[in-house]
Amino acid sequence: MSLFDETVVVTGFGPFSQYLVNPSWTVAQGLKAEGLEEGTEIYIKEIPVSYSSAKQILSGIWEKVHPEFAVHLGIAPGSKSIALEQTGKNYGYKSRDVCGQCPFNHCCVEGGMDKLDSVINMRSLTKKLKAEGLDVIYSKDAGRYLCDFAYYYSLHCGRGRAAFIHLPTSGGLAAPERLVAQLRTIIQAMLTELRGLSEGTVARTVDHSLPQECPQQLIQRSQSPSIIQAMLTELRGLSEGTAAPTVDHSLPQECPQQLIQRSQSPPM
Repeated sequence: MSLFDETVVVTGFGPFSQYLVNPSWTVAQGLKAEGLEEGTEIYIKEIPVSYSSAKQILSGIWEKVHPEFAVHLGIAPGSKSIALEQTGKNYGYKSRDVCGQCPFNHCCVEGGMDKLDSVINMRSLTKKLKAEGLDVIYSKDAGRYLCDFAYYYSLHCGRGRAAFIHLPTSGGLAAPERLVAQLRTIIQAMLTELRGLSEGTVARTVDHSLPQECPQQLIQRSQSPSIIQAMLTELRGLSEGTAAPTVDHSLPQECPQQLIQRSQSPPM
């Protein structure tokens, strides 16, 4: 019997540019060594900075490891803060990977949505973590390179149960031991929110820039299939002559036979 109740995948990237050892992979290894809360297993994997290899590895993770959640780490050269990424994008991958390749049609998933969001509300989580003293920022642009590409594909495979965290490469926070300590807190907070979503104790994220529906409107919309069914039943009754048509007495009226004939007229 397993000692763990859930598995969390943590990935880092392989060598890139001047980084012969990618700091994101070093931090992933540090998280594995430190661990998370009791009952949570960390499965780590290094992802080469290659579009094709990234897709192959991530497919294998979701198909074989079956994690409850995946956290992908990457570096943001020049940054001094930890960035929590909300969104992965499907198109626009024109920069070549370490193998000199770009994905077909500069796209991650052919026919996929333009962008995918994590189930975790990174904006509200960032505010909460800032209030606790962590140096984190919110982001919706993971950069349209391997970080963005891997994030989108993991969100696609994991139905939104993934997060991407950009790590700083300068400043005091860039030290691996400091990053590991803060990332343990961040990942634990994400898992808490994920469990709340599963149990229905966390409210859905609402985009307040869009017109909102009141509870009665939501109920009415949820009943729309039954309304359509009632319409179809009445239409069948008209065709069979067993139901009286609903009429607007302010307009010239047609008899049922005229209604049936008109409904049977060929399209123009």
